[in-house]
This record gives sequence, C-alpha cells and structure tokens, in this order.
Amino acid sequence: MSPDDQGRLRNTIYRTTTRSGRRMTPARRALYAIAVPLAVGLIHLWWRLCRVVRIEGIEHLDGALARAPSLIPCYWHQHQLYCGKFLVEQRARNLTPGWLISPSVDGELGAMMVRRFGGAVIRGSSTHTGARALRDYYQALVRENVSPVITPDGPRGPRFKFKPGALLLAQMSGRPILPMSYAASRAWLIKWDRFVIPMPFARIVIAIGPPRYVPRVTDAAALERLQAEMEAELPRLFRLAERSLRGAAEPEGPARQ
Repeated sequence: MSPDDQGRLRNTIYRTTTRSGRRMTPARRALYAIAVPLAVGLIHLWWRLCRVVRIEGIEHLDGALARAPSLIPCYWHQHQLYCGKFLVEQRARNLTPGWLISPSVDGELGAMMVRRFGGAVIRGSSTHTGARALRDYYQALVRENVSPVITPDGPRGPRFKFKPGALLLAQMSGRPILPMSYAASRAWLIKWDRFVIPMPFARIVIAIGPPRYVPRVTDAAALERLQAEMEAELPRLFRLAERSLRGAAEPEGPARQ
C-alpha cells in the first residue's frame, strides 16, 4: 500500500454512504489536526510510564511470520492498549498491523491516530457493513500483507464472546490467527466495557499463543468448536501473563481480565 493510499476508503459505497451525516469541514479538520498529536502524545507518555517486563510466546509470532508475511492478531477489545502497542513496535519483523476504522468523518480521527502510530487503516464498519469489512480484511491480509487486528468481542460486546469473524477470515485466507493477551500489575478497568488501563509505573506481561490455522473446508459444527476453543484460549493466555507477571518481580495483585 502506498503512503498516499493508506487510510483511503476501499469500497466505492463507502465514498457516499456512512451512518453519520457529518462532513469534514475546515473547522473539524483543524480540530483533528490539534487533537490527534495531543492524543498520540498522551498514549506515548502512558506507554513510557509503564514497563513491559516480559513477552511470553514470541516464538509463536516468529514461527507464523516464517510461513506467511501476514497474520490475524486477535485479542479481547479490553486489551487493545498494550497488545496494540506491541504490534506497532514489530516493524523489524516486517509486521504491519492494520485496524478497521469507520469510514465516517468521526472515524477519521481514529484513522489519523492509527497512521501516526505506524499502523495501516482499513476503512469499514464491522457492525453495519460486515460482509464488505470481511472482504476488505481479506484484501489487506493477502494482497497487501497487512495483518488486520480483530477484537472478537468488539467494542459493543458481548464481552469475552468470540464471534466468528476471525475464524472466517483465517479460513478464507489460509493465514493464521495469532491469539494475544496481557496482564498488568495495577490497572483501572473502565466500568462500561472493562477496558484495561494500566496505572502509571505498572508492570506488563504480554502473552502470545500458538498460531491457529483454519482449514479451507470447515463445516458449521467444526467452526463452533473452534469458536469455543478460541474463547478459552484468550483467558488461558491472560492467566499465563498473570503467572509470568508474578514471577517477573515482587508480587502484586494483577488486574483481572
């Protein structure tokens, strides 16, 4: 993907149809130009205030990338802050993570932030244009070697329920799902969705599981079994990160999933 194309809308319908009627006015563009550097700076500051003390399972990432140039990172929506940080820092491994961002004017704020962090932008809505979003994910994954991040419970939930989108994408593309989680020694949990925000000076452990390949020929019953397995795998990785965190330094009470 060329720098000029990165972040543009992929499907022609997105150029004219969004849920929001708002338009990118000069005033809004100026506001975003101020807000984005401030937000990115705040996140970078937060990342510096906390310390990632261990990465469990980094060999799983290396093994998956040895077989294909892109993959499907997968973690709970609540774990975006530090799993996302880890992914955007893997340029030396030629990993380019991508995030699905709404094609609306409101989504442009998130798109600008993702580009600032070095990620790729896939414009679409998993809620309102799911089939097109799946197609866009596939094109990014296979044609552009972007690794599209999927949070299988999504920002709207249900929380900790593994919806099948990642499995379908893995089945279509032949690329693996890479499950991830993290634990923090101290953290705030946002009330409405339990989004994890580590407190300043918290210690962090990130856990990466074995890549999961989905056969091209997979019936509905097998897909349901895979959903159940992945729904159990992400909590397993969280518990692994917790145990590793307790062994990494002096014991503290790590945050719950």
